[in-house]
Amino acid sequence: MASFVIQGGRRLAGEHHVQGAKNSALPILAATVAVRGPCIIRRCPDLLDVTATLNILEHLGCAVERNGGDVFIDSTQLTGFVIPERLMLEMRSSIVFLGPLLSAMGQAQLSTPGGCEIGERPIDIHEKAMRALGAVVTQEGGKLQCNAGRRLRGTRFALEIPSVGATENLMIAAATAEGMTTIQNAAREPEIADLGNFLNACGAAIHGAGTGTVVIEGVRRLHGAEHTVIPDRITAATFLCAAAVTGGEILLRGAKASHMSAMLNTLEQAGCRLHRTGPGEIFLQANSRLQALPALRTAPYPGFPTDAQAVFMSLAALAEGSSMITETIFEDRFHHIGELIKMGARIRVEGHTAIVEGVAGLRGCEADACDLRAGAALVVAGLAAQGETRVSNIRHIDRGCARFELELRALGADIIRN
Repeated sequence: MASFVIQGGRRLAGEHHVQGAKNSALPILAATVAVRGPCIIRRCPDLLDVTATLNILEHLGCAVERNGGDVFIDSTQLTGFVIPERLMLEMRSSIVFLGPLLSAMGQAQLSTPGGCEIGERPIDIHEKAMRALGAVVTQEGGKLQCNAGRRLRGTRFALEIPSVGATENLMIAAATAEGMTTIQNAAREPEIADLGNFLNACGAAIHGAGTGTVVIEGVRRLHGAEHTVIPDRITAATFLCAAAVTGGEILLRGAKASHMSAMLNTLEQAGCRLHRTGPGEIFLQANSRLQALPALRTAPYPGFPTDAQAVFMSLAALAEGSSMITETIFEDRFHHIGELIKMGARIRVEGHTAIVEGVAGLRGCEADACDLRAGAALVVAGLAAQGETRVSNIRHIDRGCARFELELRALGADIIRN
């Protein structure tokens, strides 16, 4: 099993080009199933989750070609509507194929998704959404069977919670449904707006993607298009935190500051100096010890993202003073705390809140990456720790951070894959 071996205590400095957003690329790639024609998706990050998505597309009969960050997909020969368990289990977001398959094939058969163990991610909200569009949905023995009949029908649907995945499935399925669909309490993440832009480029008529109300006027069919994925705001923040905890400086290129307001504000409150030096550029400098974070509470966008909670806890562990971090999205996303404590962090948990008493330094240790974001946070902590840190189970990190060790080494980190 591969590990990252880190010799900590080295100051990071340099430039980093932000990868394409994983959480945008995956639903866009899945949405190509609903498109009758070739698509080119640019700035697709080189991730295990992207590879898993392309494997599903090929299994369903799509033609797939990959050239660096460009992916060519042609779904005109699509033949399948069943995604086997072995492919579904490779990632949690595989449920997003439900809407595209119903749109393209009128039916879908999926199993329970896999991926990181960060708590329950129930699919009942997806089932309710597809039923609202007129699909017949049954679930038995871990299999989800859906049938749309002749064509899905537009509807008005209010989400119980602003679920990103359910919003995506609804948008894709409703794009070719008969009539108009209105999604209320829709997820507002930038990745939702990016999906909407891709679908509109394919001939859809979607209004308000990225706001709380999305209106979709169904069209008969979607055509192929070319689209460039937005930058990944979570990995961008991860590299900013890596520079911050090592007292370094970093220039991000290809970033989107408007998507990162909550995280950038938190870094400034922790004592980092931030400058927008040009279009798509964010410069961070951290020359002194970080200060405790303000009361941090994860929330749907535009609130503080749950995906950044772990890496900011690594930052808080080294900050001067006491920080409070409350997780409201997933009930089991504190796995990294035990590993940080092994490194010398002082953290106690009260319900869904972690109280972090900052320490002057961390020490290297053997640590386990139990999920993607926790693993990235442990690597960041290891960069600042004294001595050697070995982070195992890094396949989780490879799901979301492209060429992680190579990008960190380019900034001066002493990290190898072993």
